[in-house]
Amino acid sequence: MIDLYAWDTPNGRKISVALEEMELPYRVRPVDITKGRQHEPDFLAISPNNRIPAIVDPDGPDQAPISVFESGAILLYLGEKSGRFLPEDRRLRTAVLEWLMWQMGGFGPMPGQVHHFLGVDEKDRAYGLARYLGETRRLYGVLDRRLAQVAYLVDALSVADFAILGWVWRHERHRVDLAEYPHVQRWYRALMDRPAVQRGFAVALS
Repeated sequence: MIDLYAWDTPNGRKISVALEEMELPYRVRPVDITKGRQHEPDFLAISPNNRIPAIVDPDGPDQAPISVFESGAILLYLGEKSGRFLPEDRRLRTAVLEWLMWQMGGFGPMPGQVHHFLGVDEKDRAYGLARYLGETRRLYGVLDRRLAQVAYLVDALSVADFAILGWVWRHERHRVDLAEYPHVQRWYRALMDRPAVQRGFAVALS
């Protein structure tokens, strides 16, 4: 039974969706980031960057326990463990890694800044909000052009899709109308119709 340390955020949902799709047994250990629980010593021992999500797998490599932090690393670990959603073909795996890194380096940090500036005083937020909304919409455009060519990010469903889905889930908070990105909208609806994805979003993380 994998322990998932998470909260109800895009990065937390990436992992609950992946665990459901991979049919790996897990239990949620909520980390209330609104109360600073991510800074407590027990959690820091698992996630030294004091960020959720993190996992502890008692049946890790060589049947020894392992903890993993950073959502991208967790997705890769779970893909390797389950043998699913992480292609063995080197060309396809490279493409999965490209889109996973794209999400982690841009399509997460940029919308995250939108979330931040929407929460600050209006007189202080104008520049930052305009900057990060513009970059977020640019990234939606990149994603839309990719999905005009393929059903999923790398043809077959992969951990890259789970990573990006967690953030597209918050498109309304990004002030993004998916109708402006029809290929993203098609992809998003197809994923959200999957029973395992629905379970991943329904599970209580907070």
